[in-house]
Order: sequence, then C-alpha cells, then structure tokens
Amino acid sequence: MKRTALLLACACAFAGSVRSEDAFRFKADRMSGGRAAGKETTLLSGHAEIVSEDLTLRADRIELSGPENRFVECSGQVSGTDEKKGIHFTTARLRYDRTDKIARLEGDSVLEDKENGVVAKGRFIEYNDKAGVTTIQVGVRIFKDELVCRSEYAIYRRKEKILELTGMPVVFKDGDEFRSDRMRVDLDTDDISMEGAVRGTLKEKKKNAAP
Repeated sequence: MKRTALLLACACAFAGSVRSEDAFRFKADRMSGGRAAGKETTLLSGHAEIVSEDLTLRADRIELSGPENRFVECSGQVSGTDEKKGIHFTTARLRYDRTDKIARLEGDSVLEDKENGVVAKGRFIEYNDKAGVTTIQVGVRIFKDELVCRSEYAIYRRKEKILELTGMPVVFKDGDEFRSDRMRVDLDTDDISMEGAVRGTLKEKKKNAAP
C-alpha cells in the first residue's frame, strides 16, 4: 500500500513538472524520484519508455532531471525513434537535452536515417536535431547503397546530404578505393572531393561482350 502511494505521489509530481505543450507519456516496471528544489529527478527502470512529441525513447533505465525534466539519461539496450524525420538509433548510453534537442550516444552506437538511406556507426554520436547535423567519432562506419565510408571523425549534414570525413578517411565506391587527409562526399550524387595526400585504386570495369 505504501509503495503504491509513493509511486502515485512520484507520478503526480512528475506530471506536474512538465509543461502542457511539452507533455509526454511514460511507462516502466518501476518508478522512483525526488522533488527537492534544484535536484528534481525521476527514475524509470525496467522496460522504460517515454514518448515526447515525435521522439520515442526506450531503455532498461531512464532518468529525467533538471527543470521541467529537461535532461534525459538512458542506459541499457537504448533505442530511439523520430518518426517524423525517419531517424532510428541504438546505443549503450544516451544523454538527451529536450530543450536544445541534442542527443549524445555513447558506446557502440548506430544511427539510421531511413529518409536518406544512410546508416552511421561509431563509438560516439552527437545528433543536433535543430541544426540537422550529426557528429560521429571513433571507428566511424557510414553506409549508403554501394557506398562505404570509414574514418575516425565525421560530420553528416543531413539537410544538405553532405558527409565530411577526417582521420584516415577511406571511401569504397563500386569496387574503387579512395584515400586522403580530408574527404567530402555528396550523398545525393555520390560525388567525392579529396584534399591532402590523395591516393586510391580504380578497379578496371569489364566491357560488355559483343553480341
């Protein structure tokens, strides 16, 4: 009985701290929290999920903190989906700022832009929704159709469909291999621009046999 009353009190406090225009749904196996001034927190654990505007987050553990639950921290089998933009991601740990709309993925992470057919992998991914810019670091792998890109650092400008690669970048395209210090890939046309120590390998294309 006491546990039920505590959960209801936490839920009421949680709901009361969310602005109506930013309200979101939540569910989990367990819930706890504290509303001390300046230290507001809500902890959801066990099949935790929150749905805010177009974004859905799922994880083993979700913690909300800050004024009006501005900050969201997820851990354990984290996944997220932005249905409106066609974005889906998985990661080991997520930090999300609901006001600035910036998501930071840590650990082995995958971000898929279904609208543009792009899949990005790395150890750290920062997705800035307002700017439409994604930064990927460490063990970067980016795929689009037959295009495969690798580097240690990459910036994906989603609106312009431009990919910028640094840190030993290499691009594989239709059997050809391209390397340089800096590379820029137009993901709309698959055109590649390279600067610094440019080198590569072009695979000889077989000619069609005469009829």
